[in-house]
Amino acid sequence: MQISTQNLGKKFSNEWIFRNLSYQFQAGNSYTFTGANGSGKSTLLQVLSGFAPQSSGKIIYQDNDKELSVDDFYKYLVIAAPYLELIEDFTLSEMVAFHVQFKPFVQNYRTSDFLDFIELASSKNKAIKYFSSGMKQRVKLGLAFWSDCPILMLDEPTSNLDKNAIDWYLKNVQEYSQNRLLFICSNQPAEYEFCKNILSIQDYK
Repeated sequence: MQISTQNLGKKFSNEWIFRNLSYQFQAGNSYTFTGANGSGKSTLLQVLSGFAPQSSGKIIYQDNDKELSVDDFYKYLVIAAPYLELIEDFTLSEMVAFHVQFKPFVQNYRTSDFLDFIELASSKNKAIKYFSSGMKQRVKLGLAFWSDCPILMLDEPTSNLDKNAIDWYLKNVQEYSQNRLLFICSNQPAEYEFCKNILSIQDYK
């Protein structure tokens, strides 16, 4: 799996959020976009994912030697981000069952396995709307880690997490990103200390 960009740019009104980004993102590697809050990290991730259109340049998605259309690319990726909402009226078990209809788990894991993995089995029948922000973020990260997709995108992954949950994230992020293409948007070094490819959004202003 590979994502290539050629002079990629995005602007709102007359302001460039980023521009002239030419890069090859390769499977089996991790990439972190850094920058202050509001600098455009999330926007770049949304453009790379195909969820938001670019203003200039080109994105090429490839699975081995096969070029993918932007309309099909969503099948290959999973995203965890604070601004992506869970279905509040679902219980946790219902949320998991709904998710795996579209993004099956790796290794044919079951819902019960997942609830143990995210350490929230006691809340399986609780509606998501009654979860704390930290619990919701753990659910999002767990679904991303276990979804059988070659591309994993994480935006501010430890947002709303307490120390125990941050330790849980750090324990699992490397294990479940092996052989995948991993993107992280962050301004917290602890979230990406293992990552060898760091790109500052400021370099593309």
